[in-house]
Amino acid sequence: MKIALLCHIEPDTGYPAQFEAAGFTLYYATTADQRASLDPKIAAEIRAVLTVGSIGLSAAEMDSLPNLEIICAQGVGFELIDTEAAKARNIQVTHGPGTNNSAVADHTLALMLAITRSVSYLDHRVRTGKWTQSRITLPGMFGKKLGIIGMGNIGHQIAQRCAGGFNMPVGYFNRRQMTDSPWQYFESRQALAKWADYLVVATPGGKDTLKLVDADVLRELGPDGYLINIARGTVVDTTALIESLRTDSIAGAALDVIDGEPEVPVEMISMIKNLVLTPHTAGRSPEAMDNMMKLVLANLAAHFGGKAVLTPVKA
Repeated sequence: MKIALLCHIEPDTGYPAQFEAAGFTLYYATTADQRASLDPKIAAEIRAVLTVGSIGLSAAEMDSLPNLEIICAQGVGFELIDTEAAKARNIQVTHGPGTNNSAVADHTLALMLAITRSVSYLDHRVRTGKWTQSRITLPGMFGKKLGIIGMGNIGHQIAQRCAGGFNMPVGYFNRRQMTDSPWQYFESRQALAKWADYLVVATPGGKDTLKLVDADVLRELGPDGYLINIARGTVVDTTALIESLRTDSIAGAALDVIDGEPEVPVEMISMIKNLVLTPHTAGRSPEAMDNMMKLVLANLAAHFGGKAVLTPVKA
């Protein structure tokens, strides 16, 4: 008998067939409305959920799935999964640490270069017939100072690329200092921002990191500093960031994530010159997607095979 799996996301081409071959019947609820109006008959069949950290699964949603046994977060993030509620119901929760580190680190450098060299803005200017007027002098990235908030595996890969490829001094802020790190530790976000030319946000989302980059941090980053966010939109105070960009209080920002995504604040739409936006796609390389899907399948196979899952989330 096949196992009912509810998908909050649409797996890439080829992966639904792999789930079907592994013994799962897929049901989809990829929008908030679909999740809120799930057919009770289908809800009663669901034994597994595939989601992402920015969608998650609330206690109320779990209550609507009486036979739920396991929740698999596709990537590393699981911030909107109510892990305490899952624990209370003995529902297993897994995630995908390490599956997309390289892709996210690569995308971070793409964003850094794009905002530094005004790639999006100049592309727009050229396409609108302003070739000659657009040949402006732009800063470089080589040798500039990189500050990272959240020196985990992704932060470390970003640091390696920037230090090795661009000769950038690296500093970081963490919950605690890393004893084996070659990078400079700062005891506050503000101190790191004041020192850095680039401030990269690479910390997990969730209530503990809510608006970690606020008006004070942006003020310290200053008019020559750039903010890069490849973590979660909730880590940055959007209102403060918009004001900093509007008043040129920072040099620019490049965001792969936005609080409230996929909705983009209307104020950001016209900020072509000092803001680069991508649609939460940093971790989506073919290799990363394959890593994530294989790990989800492995965790599901382990759970329904009576074995320990590979990458559990502990409440």
